Amino acid sequence: MKTLSIPAKNRSKTGKADSRNIRRQGLVPCNLYGPSGNFALMADERHLKKLVFTPEVFLAELHIEGGPTVRAVVKETQFHPVTDRILHMDFHEVSDDRPVKVFLPVRIVGNAAGVRAGGRLKTVVRKLQVQGLIKDLPDFVDIDVTPLEIGDSIRVKDLKIPGVRFLDSPQNVIVNVAATRASLKEEASAKS
Repeated sequence: MKTLSIPAKNRSKTGKADSRNIRRQGLVPCNLYGPSGNFALMADERHLKKLVFTPEVFLAELHIEGGPTVRAVVKETQFHPVTDRILHMDFHEVSDDRPVKVFLPVRIVGNAAGVRAGGRLKTVVRKLQVQGLIKDLPDFVDIDVTPLEIGDSIRVKDLKIPGVRFLDSPQNVIVNVAATRASLKEEASAKS
């Protein structure tokens, strides 16, 4: 999993007024939860945007001023409803020996046989919730669609990654090849 370094500072005061003052300075109030305790932090919004506004998943290395460097994943992000500015972010501390839950992006690989026959590839799910040790988590969940014919699909239960447990329902469809009008016309003309 890729790592992104983020400088952070401890914040001594919490509450609405203090959070508003922090945001006026271009910083974002953050909380870090983990086995070593819970900490109130603040970090530059420009650094946090690199974690949020990307299709990739990063492991954040929080360099706390005057304190330790902590590895964490984003647990929750709150946005302003109109401007989409980051209002607040929660991190969850990770360690090498405890599994962590994250959402991994789905990456489609290959050219489906059903698409070559006139069908349309439809990606239903773009991210999957998984659980595993940090060392076992890939950057993407690669799905090879090459063998898919028209009407075929790949479900969560069809995926296997060593050391990774999929938390979504096993019956959820991730990607399928749907019939199009053109492919149905070709099939009907081939039968007559």
